[in-house]
Amino acid sequence: MSPEQARKRIQELSDEIRHHDQLYYDQAMPVISDYDYDMLMEELKQLEKSFPEFASADSPTQRVGGSITKEFKQVTHRYPMLSLGNTYSQEELNEFDQRVRKLLQHEDFEYVCELKYDGVAIGLTYINGSLVQAVTRGDGEKGDDVTNNIRTIRKIPLRLKGTGYPAEFDIRGEIVIPRAGFEKLNADREEAGEAPFANPRNAAAGSIKMQDSAEVARRPLDCLLYHISGENLPYEKHYEAMSAARTWGFNVPHYTARCKNMEEVFHFIETWDTGRDELPFEIDGVVIKVDSFRHQQQLGFTAKSPRWAIAYKFKARQAKSKLLSIDYQVGRTGAVTPVANLTPVPLAGTVVKRATLHNADVIAKLDVRIGDTVLVEKGGEIIPKIVSVVNELRPADARQVEYITHCPECNALLVRAEGEAAWYCPNEDECPPQIKGKIEHFIGRRAMNIDSLGEGKVELLFDKAIVKNVADLYDIKAEQILGLQKDFTLDDGRQRVVRFREKTVENILKGIEDSKKIPFDRLLFALGIRYVGETVARKLARHFRDMNVLIAASEAELLEVGEIGERIAQSLNHWFDKPAHLELIRRLTERGLQMTLTEEHSTKISDKLSGKSFVVSGVFTVSRDEIKKMIDDHGGKNVGSISAKTDYVLAGDKMGPEKLKKAEKLGIAIITEDEFRALIA
Repeated sequence: MSPEQARKRIQELSDEIRHHDQLYYDQAMPVISDYDYDMLMEELKQLEKSFPEFASADSPTQRVGGSITKEFKQVTHRYPMLSLGNTYSQEELNEFDQRVRKLLQHEDFEYVCELKYDGVAIGLTYINGSLVQAVTRGDGEKGDDVTNNIRTIRKIPLRLKGTGYPAEFDIRGEIVIPRAGFEKLNADREEAGEAPFANPRNAAAGSIKMQDSAEVARRPLDCLLYHISGENLPYEKHYEAMSAARTWGFNVPHYTARCKNMEEVFHFIETWDTGRDELPFEIDGVVIKVDSFRHQQQLGFTAKSPRWAIAYKFKARQAKSKLLSIDYQVGRTGAVTPVANLTPVPLAGTVVKRATLHNADVIAKLDVRIGDTVLVEKGGEIIPKIVSVVNELRPADARQVEYITHCPECNALLVRAEGEAAWYCPNEDECPPQIKGKIEHFIGRRAMNIDSLGEGKVELLFDKAIVKNVADLYDIKAEQILGLQKDFTLDDGRQRVVRFREKTVENILKGIEDSKKIPFDRLLFALGIRYVGETVARKLARHFRDMNVLIAASEAELLEVGEIGERIAQSLNHWFDKPAHLELIRRLTERGLQMTLTEEHSTKISDKLSGKSFVVSGVFTVSRDEIKKMIDDHGGKNVGSISAKTDYVLAGDKMGPEKLKKAEKLGIAIITEDEFRALIA
């Protein structure tokens, strides 16, 4: 085939595949078989491989991915991706309306109401009708270039249809995973023995930052678009611009409305607050925007958000149910959590049968009794919880709850430390759920990172007496676990099968071997010693640098380490005083795990943040764990809650409104990620 023939055939195949994509994904009316489609795609891939000079960035072959991204490049947004102001109150919406009317000097205008999609923000840049760049929100000023991954999402056009679009513009949206795709994704992960995702938003966020775009292509990602930015846009109003964008091939949902007044806005909010479970994707509110671009320019921006738009967030929803009984679950640390068994009730798209009661104090405060009708609340990622009792429906025979005195798993007498809400089982080395919890903690990503050994597999290995503590992991042989299988019933009634296939066994053994290189500080964290989190483990490792030195340290010597208080020091001494734990350390040492902190693994960089405490809240250009590590690496202190002693609140995108209010009330410095990076530069 000559180069000219190849060029023409590549163009023909590209146009034909795009046509079939539109029929399949937009109209759900395929006219060829999957096999015929795959043959067209394969021919195009081979031609582009033989004649790479004719392969374009918007070729349909880009949908399947295949490139590996080691590091995502930081890109400055041409138009900053600011966050919206949030409210849960109709009163505050009316105040927003009054401010807009005052600033526009009572000119006539309309609002556009749209759904607030619960996904991951993305900015797409098009030049001459082709996608040239895709960038995450990041800090609003800069984000990560994830173009290779975004090209694999079939609902995002690589080349626009029709005419009339600007020569260059940005369009904003949210990357989401629809409900049906999310359920299948989790079912597939559970079948493979992997942990399911907590919610669609987390799954979408993790997907677009994967290094292998071929893996991204396998995820059921979608993109819902909601805003256009650019010079000399051919439309005067937002609603018109987004309607046009729909004709260019963008997935702009039809769930929008133009509203002349707040009465119509409130009607739209009420409609979707009750109807959101019928949608194919998750939403968490409604966005209200001034329609006219001229009016938007007139209203302008604050430092953090536009004055012409606001987000109304839906409140957590509640349902009534009857409390049938209470189970008591024992966690990794021995903490006992009461869990209510309820009459099944539909809530926020799922059927709720169980809800947490937190601890004995909460039960007493609610005065909840067996047989009571209770209000159950579920919001966002929160596990369903009981928030109140419907006292007027209390039956005469409702029984007061008598909190258990002994562990439901091993019958040890429960203990409760002064100042703590939870009761604990002290039998940490023989209580089955504590042992399994410690093993699961040990293999976790932030600890020893042993791949392919998820929760169900740990339970199966424990039940078969193959692994009774973390040191046993390093004695596993392939023939012991190959072919093992067990069926599990999850809390929601779904069945899950755990199997040890040949490839799974291979991955597990490789992960165990690789974990021997994990640095000492992470090993110390992985042991699950009470009160020794990641930050404490790092500080102890840097100070003592050797496990034997740490074991021999007295309480007074432990207290010399910055931020190590009496409670942590006593917990460490108590843990190392037990012969079983010293035997565990001996076995791990023999198997080759890192028991000293080498210079290579010491991450301390400076003392620039020494004596300064930080509360980290929101979403950043890197993970929150990485931000906290940077604070620690420069001598700072991470704290979990805001108090008068807090020096800085490091605020990312979507920071919790309550934390923001508290910080402002206490006069604590609120800094951005860029300002934080300047502190440690």
